Amino acid sequence: MSISTNPLKRLASQTAIYGLSSVIGRFLNYLLVPVLTYQFAPAEYGVIAEFYAYMGFLAVVLTLGLETGYFRFRTAGHDDPQRVYATTVRVLLVINSGLFFAIWYWQQPIADLLRHTQRPEYVVWAIAIVALDAIGAAAFARLRADNQALRFAGIKLIEIGINIGLSLFFIVLCQQAFVNQSHSVFAQLWQPDVGIGYVFIVNLVASSVKLLLLAPQFKDGLHGIDYDLLRRMLRYSLPLVMIGLAGIVNEMLDRAALKYLLPFDDQTNLAQLGIYSACYKLSVLMTLFIQAFRYAGEPFFFAYAKASDARQVYALVLNWFMIVCIFLFLLVTLYLNIFQYFIGAAYRDGLSIVPILLAANVLLGLSINLSIWYKLTDHTLLGATVALLGAVITIITLWILIPRYGYQGAAWAHLLCYSVMVIVSYYLGQHFYPVPYDLRRLFGYPIVGLMLYTTHQILTKTWLIIPQWVTSTLLLILFIAMVAWFDGRHLWRLQQR
Repeated sequence: MSISTNPLKRLASQTAIYGLSSVIGRFLNYLLVPVLTYQFAPAEYGVIAEFYAYMGFLAVVLTLGLETGYFRFRTAGHDDPQRVYATTVRVLLVINSGLFFAIWYWQQPIADLLRHTQRPEYVVWAIAIVALDAIGAAAFARLRADNQALRFAGIKLIEIGINIGLSLFFIVLCQQAFVNQSHSVFAQLWQPDVGIGYVFIVNLVASSVKLLLLAPQFKDGLHGIDYDLLRRMLRYSLPLVMIGLAGIVNEMLDRAALKYLLPFDDQTNLAQLGIYSACYKLSVLMTLFIQAFRYAGEPFFFAYAKASDARQVYALVLNWFMIVCIFLFLLVTLYLNIFQYFIGAAYRDGLSIVPILLAANVLLGLSINLSIWYKLTDHTLLGATVALLGAVITIITLWILIPRYGYQGAAWAHLLCYSVMVIVSYYLGQHFYPVPYDLRRLFGYPIVGLMLYTTHQILTKTWLIIPQWVTSTLLLILFIAMVAWFDGRHLWRLQQR
């Protein structure tokens, strides 16, 4: 089989559909950042960032890696796909329900441990959200495996719509009514002592509605657990939990660590965390693209693995993935003077970390693509070792850099971690599952991106007579022209076959 654009078209179309929920939908959710950062002080926003970091860790643990395990065992041909699904659903339901009630029972000691003694309800709300999402993950995995991307996207968009709508209703409308019309019906719905708690309440409602919409997907998934199958699935999936935890350490430990490693009082540390987290949101376009690609890419890579030209297609996919990532890097950094207005003025002291975080996310996306080798070859333990190496680097660099450089150190820790992981993943992948990646382009496009960004920085400081948006647009057009020249013609030739 020769290299065909058909699998690429299929992957692109799936990515586009999933993008309705994960990119476009999450982008709409991202528009809540101005609402939160203009309505709440940095210390209050820091509490939100802190708890959502904890929830990120729990989300990995409570799915047990069974999403990927479901894909693997469903397509392996040795087990009944229905039995694989039922086992996945029942296990997630039991584990998450049990942990929710345990944390509900010990909410106060946990709140004391987290230094939120006065707010134990935050702990309960957080674990409820994570448990509902983890149970729903099995149904979403089935939708992805069955190529029901439109239903997947529709449910995600409804969840996001509820989250956005209720957030605007409570945090904007009701709060303003409380201030301006204290006797109105809307004003009675705003309780100042709840404050940022409305963020958790709204998320909990949205997650509950999502699970109700997924109910049809559970009708065939409550028939019992095949314990022999479960043992084999866990043997495959639990290393993925280690990888996922290591990934969350790399992605979110900074937000949990800033509160404890910065050399100030808790309130000041939370304010610094709030500034860092808000500026981190300015790199979210890259994160959202990577997430959408990941949703579509994982089932695609498994399904296409037996094709004769699979490795050549994987190489081509990574090449275009890198092009899109560098385009997003330039889009945000060249127009940062515009993107900055997505966060409140009190948060803009941290804008200098945005290019660093964007570069780190480029490396994260590259690492995710390169890591396909251990999933296809069942070397999940070795893949876990790579992720754990990254986690160790993250922990050490955060411990060293944050007390000295504050949230700037946290941003650089991301970049250092993902740099090492990319190098190690590439060399292990070439040993266990060699793919003919075009290294000239994989190195060339990031170098071009950094050169264009540096040029922009110099021009904006020296050519003050030229509006900044003019230089930004010209440099972005230059990058697009280079891509069209070096890769557009090649893609056009493939299209004609």
